[in-house]
Amino acid sequence: MRRNLLFAALTVAMTAGAQETYDNAILATRDLNGTARYVGMGGAMDALGADLSVISSNPAGIGLFRSSQARVTFGMMSQQDAPDFAGASKSHASFDQAGFVYSMRTGRQSFVNFAFNYHKSRDFNQILTAAGKLGGASQNQLSYGKYANGLFDMGVSNDGDLIGYQNATSDYASNMYNQVDYLYWNALLAEIDDQGNISMGYNPGESYSFGKNSNGYIGDYDLNISGNFNDRFYWGLTVGIHDVHYNGYTEYAENLLAADNQGVGSVTLTDDRSITGTGFDIKAGVIVRPVEESPFRIGLSVATPTWYELTSSNYTKIYNNSEFGMYDDGSLSESFKFKLNTPWTFGLSLGTTVGDYLALGAVYEYADYGSLDTRIITDYGYDYWDDTYWSDSESDRAMNSHTKKTLEGVSTLKLGVEYRPDPTIAVRFGYNYVSPMYKEKGSRNVDVDSPYAYYASTTDYTNWEATNRITCGVGFTMDKFTMDLGYQYTVQDGKFYPFNDTYMMEAGARVAPAKVSDKRHQVMMTLGYNF
Repeated sequence: MRRNLLFAALTVAMTAGAQETYDNAILATRDLNGTARYVGMGGAMDALGADLSVISSNPAGIGLFRSSQARVTFGMMSQQDAPDFAGASKSHASFDQAGFVYSMRTGRQSFVNFAFNYHKSRDFNQILTAAGKLGGASQNQLSYGKYANGLFDMGVSNDGDLIGYQNATSDYASNMYNQVDYLYWNALLAEIDDQGNISMGYNPGESYSFGKNSNGYIGDYDLNISGNFNDRFYWGLTVGIHDVHYNGYTEYAENLLAADNQGVGSVTLTDDRSITGTGFDIKAGVIVRPVEESPFRIGLSVATPTWYELTSSNYTKIYNNSEFGMYDDGSLSESFKFKLNTPWTFGLSLGTTVGDYLALGAVYEYADYGSLDTRIITDYGYDYWDDTYWSDSESDRAMNSHTKKTLEGVSTLKLGVEYRPDPTIAVRFGYNYVSPMYKEKGSRNVDVDSPYAYYASTTDYTNWEATNRITCGVGFTMDKFTMDLGYQYTVQDGKFYPFNDTYMMEAGARVAPAKVSDKRHQVMMTLGYNF
């Protein structure tokens, strides 16, 4: 048997790293979540207002409250057709929202309101699996092909490990020599004899299997001040704090071939990654009722980027069950801090009511995810005088350029209706559409000259397509108490790639994408009290 080895950390030239486009994209998006009433109407309440969930979409909607109230929401999420993988459950309970608004009259038809609301803006729980033929391509071949095409220069460190250096005279690892490359080069791709001579080679792949289990959430804590003037002009301002908790486990395995196309075993790569941190943003909005005699309203809203400071940590392990290489297995762990600025978001909304029995709402939002700003922390420290930590950062120009080529502007359309057959009962329906974030030919680039490249510990990526959500709900009012029930069905398809096949050494070795789908059912209940 070959030996086992716990690989040491590499020496890199940067003080801190940055994440790559596909990892950052999952942190920048948000789900449709909040009160059961808000979800039941597809989120189309920005101009209608008077619901705590609009605190984060159009803060002016809080200005429509004329009395104080409190709401709390619980739910259950289930992923349809989710396979068994790594002991993960396809269903989980969720604490989705809790908040209150205090309404204070300042005139005959004018109010100033103060509100606080927590809601889960992103639920990371997902099981994703894929499998397919490799046609001669392989993950280990990608690591070999990067070296063969001059992305780094191989050498032996003082500890006897194979390192992909920036060049033949550099003491620093290349930005494009990542953790996956490190594990493959030391476990499978090379052997060193007693004289220090290195023999190198790769193996084509026959087939692969992939599984991923992710969980966690982003919690939003919003503080709002809002009001209205003569019941015709409504305004609002919200300051939000975002709390990130992401965990993901992936397992990738491929069956290898020798030059004569005979099977020679397999290699498995596992990765545990967590991302934690906080961010903040500012949201502002107005709602106008242009005709005094009409309930028709127009709303405008804008949200700044969320300015995140995050820590990403991983533990990655390779299991070499083939006939080649130096080691049976090896592992590597890293942790780094980085900053991320999400795009600006702009919203236009319309709303009206018919008598006291019908409400109609529509919302359009736009955010350019190609403008995601991945930032490298260049310096940091502790200020003893102010008892605070500080950090300086700069844009990761290479990664941001890749992001612009991979992600695009996203349009969100929300439509909703609420019908009250009785003052104590409300029935709701909604539709929510989100256009694709990923460009059709987007790929996880492996030759971006960015610090992220070393910290990358997986190679897979998925180009998710449009998201469609169908919602409904019912609400009951009992004196000062309210109970709302909501349901949401979400469908999103995508194309999964185990790795970028640009640097394959085998002629014609290309990986066809695997079709994947994420279908979710969510049920929720909101309990409320009107003061």
